[in-house]
Amino acid sequence: MKKETIIKNLMIMKKNNLNRLFTGILLLLTITVSAQHHNHKKKKIYSSAALKDNSLWKVEQQPGGQVLFTKQGIELLDSSGCTVWFKPQLEGPLMIEYKIKAVDKGGPYDRVSDMNVFWMATAPQHPDDLFHTDLKRQGQFRQYDGLLLYYVGCGGHNNTKTRFRRYNGTNNRPLLEGHDLDSPDVLLTPNKTYTVRLIANQGKIRYIRDGKTIFSIDDPKPYTKGWFGFRVYKSHQIISGFKVFRLQE
Repeated sequence: MKKETIIKNLMIMKKNNLNRLFTGILLLLTITVSAQHHNHKKKKIYSSAALKDNSLWKVEQQPGGQVLFTKQGIELLDSSGCTVWFKPQLEGPLMIEYKIKAVDKGGPYDRVSDMNVFWMATAPQHPDDLFHTDLKRQGQFRQYDGLLLYYVGCGGHNNTKTRFRRYNGTNNRPLLEGHDLDSPDVLLTPNKTYTVRLIANQGKIRYIRDGKTIFSIDDPKPYTKGWFGFRVYKSHQIISGFKVFRLQE
C-alpha cells in the first residue's frame, strides 16, 4: 500500500474516533443536565391513606350527586357540579400525584367528561382560609371564578376539550393561546385509569398525565401555596393512589 494511502486512512480513522468521542461527551452532558433539571429529591408528606379519611376532605356539591369514601379511595357521582377539597393547605415546591378513572358502564352518572382539578387555590378575601364562612360555595362552577388558582379541565365539554387556566381573582378566567387543546391524545378514554402528576415548583407549573406533559407553564408570578381539589361535572369518577411530595433540589 502506498504511503499516501496509509496516511489518508489513518487520518480518516482519527477523525471518526474524534467524532465518536465528541458525540459521547455531548450525550453525557445532555444526560447530566437533564437529570439535574428533572430529578428532584422527593419527600412524601401525604399518602393514599388520606383518601380514606373523610375528615381531611371538604365536599361542595350541587343537589343530586354524592361522594363516597371507600376502601379503594374516593368515588364521585355527580349530577350538576362538585368539588372535593383537600383540607390541609399545601406549600410548594411540591408534586401532587393520584390515579383517576372516568367510569362508563351505563350507570346514571356515567358520562365520560370533566376530569378536572384545582391546585394552589386561595381566596383573595381570606387568603389563609379557603373555607371561611363568608365564602359560600355549593359546587357551582362559577362560584370559583374569583379564586386564585391553577386549573385543568381534562376532557371537558363532553370530552372535546382539555384546557389550562390560571385564575387571577378577577372572574374572567383567562384562556391563553396554546392552552386550549382538542387532540385525541389529551382527551379521555372510558374506564381507563390515568396517573396524574401536578407540579408547582416555584414558577414551573406542570400537568402530567401517564408520563406525558400536557401543560408546561413558566409563571413569573407563581402561586406558591394554597389548596388542592378534585373538580367534576356530570360524571362518575374513581380516585385512588393520592400522594403529595415536597420537592427538594
